[in-house]
Amino acid sequence: MRIVTTPSLLPRLPRSYLGYIWRRSGRHQVALCVLAALVFLLSAVPLEIQRRLINDAIANGAVPAIFWLALAYIGVALVEGGLKMVMNTYRGWVSENSVRDLRRTISQQIDHDIHALHTAEAEGIEISVVLSETEPVGGFVGISLSEPLLQVGVLATVFGYMLHLQPQIALLCLLVFSPQFVFVPLMQRAINRRAAARVQTLREVGGGIAVTDDSDGRLAVLQDGRIDHVFALNMGIYKLKFSMNFLMNAMYHFGITATLGLGGWYAATGRIEAGTVVAFLSGLAKVNDPWGDLVNWFREMAVSRVKYRLIVQASDWLLKIREPSADAA
Repeated sequence: MRIVTTPSLLPRLPRSYLGYIWRRSGRHQVALCVLAALVFLLSAVPLEIQRRLINDAIANGAVPAIFWLALAYIGVALVEGGLKMVMNTYRGWVSENSVRDLRRTISQQIDHDIHALHTAEAEGIEISVVLSETEPVGGFVGISLSEPLLQVGVLATVFGYMLHLQPQIALLCLLVFSPQFVFVPLMQRAINRRAAARVQTLREVGGGIAVTDDSDGRLAVLQDGRIDHVFALNMGIYKLKFSMNFLMNAMYHFGITATLGLGGWYAATGRIEAGTVVAFLSGLAKVNDPWGDLVNWFREMAVSRVKYRLIVQASDWLLKIREPSADAA
């Protein structure tokens, strides 16, 4: 006699992606945020060490101070790198746990005895959700809260340090970066629309694979069109993504140009020291990566929310088609 698990007793996914993240890894997110805070609090220290080494130690010929500052620099770099290694490993563990949880949840909702009634559609969704869609959605959980905290913290710490050193140059660099606040969200929304359409089309491809009867050849033509559509969507995503990266890199190099021009003029006229210009150049390099990582985080977050919503819809559908089977048993 087969024991039937009714839909009401099966695990259900929270309606919101944030709700799922918090339910699955709430206490781990707190620990990751603590590690992220420790990392970004150290981010401006190497810049200050560089400035002091050039302005004070080298300019004054203080050899002992040069060695002590060099040792301090490598010490801070090793501590910061070690914290990042621990944080990233922890993130990976949280992400993989979430992927496993999603796959188990969907697998438990599958009733293999009803495939005779829903073969193509059910199997297409199962293959797509369990094998591919859960990977990016669960993988994002590890960086869902700690990543924006880390990158915003680095940006705030480094820009705050730059404002303290030389407000005019810092504000000019911020002005150069500001167009990204306009074009990045617009381009990201366009990417999100294509990503959602891609997931839906791949599910249709999966359902077509599960069909065994195509005597008239119509399915083959339909599948070919779906595959072409996925190709077109992917190419659209690539074009938008790499165009965004190009524009972001251009803004970064404009910032370098502004720092070299205005900073060099100030240094030549004695308004600032050469070490300050070097610290600004290092600061811009340190800001560029966090800004790019933050943009990538927003991109992954938006796409993952779309995919999670589709997974929840698939989960609801799987539970719904179990109901007749459960009632009959």
